[in-house]
Amino acid sequence: MKHARHVEEIERVLEGNPTGRDSFVSASWRRCVELYGMDPMRADPAHIVTEAELREHRKQAEWMIAAARSGLQSLFRQVAGQNYVLLLTDAKGVCVDFFGDDLFTEDLRSAGLYLGSNWSEDLAGTCGVGACIITQAPVTVHQDDHFGNAHTALSCTAAPIFDSLGQLAAVLDISLLRSPAPKTSQSLAMSLVTTAARRVEMANLMAESPRDWVLRLSSSPEFLDVDPEVAVRLDGSGRVLGYTSAARRLFPEGGAILGHRIDEVLGVSVDDLPDLMRDRPTEERVIETRDGGALFGHAIAPKAPRQALPRMRSGGALAGLSGGDPAMARLLDQAERLAPGTVPLLIAGETGTGKTRLARAIHMTSKAQGFLSLDCAGLSAAALGAACQALAGPSTLLLRRIEDLAPETATALAGLLDRQPDLRPLSTCCLEPARVALPRTLFHRLAGAVLSVPPLRMRRDLGWLMERHLRRHAADAVRLSPSARAELMARSWPGNIRELEQVLDVAAALCDGPVIDLHDLPAPVAPSPLAPGPLASGPLAPPAAAAGESLEQVLAACEWNMARAARRLGVNRSTILRRIRAAGLQPPG
Repeated sequence: MKHARHVEEIERVLEGNPTGRDSFVSASWRRCVELYGMDPMRADPAHIVTEAELREHRKQAEWMIAAARSGLQSLFRQVAGQNYVLLLTDAKGVCVDFFGDDLFTEDLRSAGLYLGSNWSEDLAGTCGVGACIITQAPVTVHQDDHFGNAHTALSCTAAPIFDSLGQLAAVLDISLLRSPAPKTSQSLAMSLVTTAARRVEMANLMAESPRDWVLRLSSSPEFLDVDPEVAVRLDGSGRVLGYTSAARRLFPEGGAILGHRIDEVLGVSVDDLPDLMRDRPTEERVIETRDGGALFGHAIAPKAPRQALPRMRSGGALAGLSGGDPAMARLLDQAERLAPGTVPLLIAGETGTGKTRLARAIHMTSKAQGFLSLDCAGLSAAALGAACQALAGPSTLLLRRIEDLAPETATALAGLLDRQPDLRPLSTCCLEPARVALPRTLFHRLAGAVLSVPPLRMRRDLGWLMERHLRRHAADAVRLSPSARAELMARSWPGNIRELEQVLDVAAALCDGPVIDLHDLPAPVAPSPLAPGPLASGPLAPPAAAAGESLEQVLAACEWNMARAARRLGVNRSTILRRIRAAGLQPPG
């Protein structure tokens, strides 16, 4: 009889008659019949993904599981003994984490309240997780709110979890196998699950923001420092880089959030943030809202780098090659010490990393007067001798791509260096120096010291390099939008600085007005598979070898932004997390 009444009510909804159900429930019922072809009389079993599929879903959701785990544990402790079960699903509705009473394991499995269950609406019908994914809002689907007969005993309350870019990342669901009849009995469950979801978002944003300002907000000064309601991540100019979903209420209805300055919606600018830190009483940290109200603010400053950078002693040409990257700073310090002498230098690095620029800067810092640059590919012994005849006195001979030097030219070069002791060779190569196929006697005459230039994906001054190139080569006042900047910061840059500069030149030419936006950027060009040979297997091979580089260096270059590190290495975010755990790495404190 109960099932018959349920089917009759669904039929009335399909005919357009109100029945007192929540509007999202009625809309879901219509989709179940009209889009998915479901039959409310059927008691379909729970949809469980295979073990292989579950592993893949969990791998993709590892970062989210890690952010949510402590919150789920805390929430489960609050409801322990009340027969609740907690489900964390990914954005597709597949349960990737679970807390429940072991005494009811079999009942929970059969009801689909377990790992691997798929609660997407097109498979499970009207349900808490499915409705939450559709509405992207907290919902309670109580007993015969469910479409199918198999679930009408359940009561499910779910809340969405958004990532810091505003995209749905997960659903947190708290369910009961059996519950009191009134839907209002789940009010406490709704309060608990929405609070837990907000805290998960907060934890995720904080984990992503060690190098940015974070502004946390609360309507109550008592809870500002311990349990804030809203958080936004800001760059040095006060523009929003990320946010928790509750921040949407601060911004105009339906308006964008990313890239907007915080002073457009609140009575605070980036210059005011230091006054909102913990050294001031909470009740004094008042921020006016655009509607005339007020919130209390707590600003968290960016963390300082873990180590001081080596300082260039005299600056000049060498100092202009780095914007504060630690590896480049150490390299340039070595170059400055070596530049005034006569030691031959071999500069190694991937194509496009700026080896020739470094060589020219070393020459400018040295005491040499003459300068000659030669490309070793196709260079004959006769051409080498003729070119060097014009040099007189202390001179620099720049040999580009020394690995391409022909055997007969290599022999001629050794003789030339014997005859002209005032000639100081600076050589560049795109191979690991040990793989350069030259006679050992010549190699050691070229590589008195080796300077290894880091690839762009390993550098922490990528933002500085972008801004410098735009200032020097683009039209006045051309700048990157936050979304375009974020996209470029996450690329792997197999062509290194040369590729970066070309991308910026194209974008500056294509953009309308002074701002380069995401749609102005040329798409990254996937490199063709490397042909067999020394470069393909050598340590300086571009993207194919990137995953083998120091994970800690890549994370540091990406400021411990997991998504950015994953894109630079060409792997999933879950792979980055596994490698971090395996290596025992920790973010800088």
